[in-house]
Amino acid sequence: MVHKLMRVFFAAVLMTLLAGSAFAAGPLKAALIYDMGGKFDKSFNEAAYKGAEMFRKEFGDKYRDFEPTNETQYEQAIRRFASRGTDIIVVVGFSYQGVLEKLAPEFPDTKFVIIDSEVKQPNVQSIQFKEHEGSFLVGMLAAMKAKGDTVGFVGGMDVPLIRKFHLGYEEGVKYVKPGAKVLMNMTGTTPSAWADPIRAGELARGQMDRGAEVIYAAAGSSGNGVLQACADAGKFSIGVDSNQNYLHPGSVLTSMVKRVDLAVYDALKAAKNGSFKGGLLLLGLKEKGVDWAYDEYNKSLITDEMKAKVEEAKAKIISGEIKVTNYFDIMDK
Repeated sequence: MVHKLMRVFFAAVLMTLLAGSAFAAGPLKAALIYDMGGKFDKSFNEAAYKGAEMFRKEFGDKYRDFEPTNETQYEQAIRRFASRGTDIIVVVGFSYQGVLEKLAPEFPDTKFVIIDSEVKQPNVQSIQFKEHEGSFLVGMLAAMKAKGDTVGFVGGMDVPLIRKFHLGYEEGVKYVKPGAKVLMNMTGTTPSAWADPIRAGELARGQMDRGAEVIYAAAGSSGNGVLQACADAGKFSIGVDSNQNYLHPGSVLTSMVKRVDLAVYDALKAAKNGSFKGGLLLLGLKEKGVDWAYDEYNKSLITDEMKAKVEEAKAKIISGEIKVTNYFDIMDK
């Protein structure tokens, strides 16, 4: 009987060891470096933070993070974390591309993740989203909600990525109202454009003066100025990246949700369990990487007919029946 119990005990111990062997020995050493605009921008950076927090709460592994205040700190931060033996470093934003192309080969034993750009190194996982697909859907909602034919778009830094949001949005608007006008402004041409809500709010008010009834803000923390300006004027706004519906209930029509949180969580988990792979990962509607937000904060603004039409278009985009133009595919033509 004693021998039988011993065998059962050792078998249980062996099974426990085998079950845990896939995971990295000891805590994962991870770091998260945000883009300009701050950790708690209620948008892009905060989504990344939430993903890291999801990982920390599930696995108990702490991580270090850093909020740069200027571009010169990008390389300093990555180099500091990598030289200290960090297992995986996640950088949030396309602005890190050049720095990471330089540093990834210098630290081949460090795993890197870049959001919104591609770095072709074996130790780098590049995660990009099909923002144009999600933007098409919120464009449809903007057109359906507007009584007239004018809506707006306020971007952050004037770069191809934000033009990608704009083009998808414009195509969604015109899918519903072919003759509609989409006003467009960018907050700036440098990374500081992500953290200038005052300027973004001014641009939004200018668009409303020209007839815009709904304005889509794709501008990081600057977008908060757009949402506030629309709420103050009794107009509608559309949030971006994180679900921002709760910020101004009754004014935020919807949000184009970009699941940066899940991307960061999945990358950290893969590094933890040994399944991390370099290469490019593309996340669109089909992969549940982007979507439109519908919840208790905006359901009174979305009619059943609006919801049905946008869900129908979503299914057609996933099936390939509707093809939304990716700005990157046409920018060089």
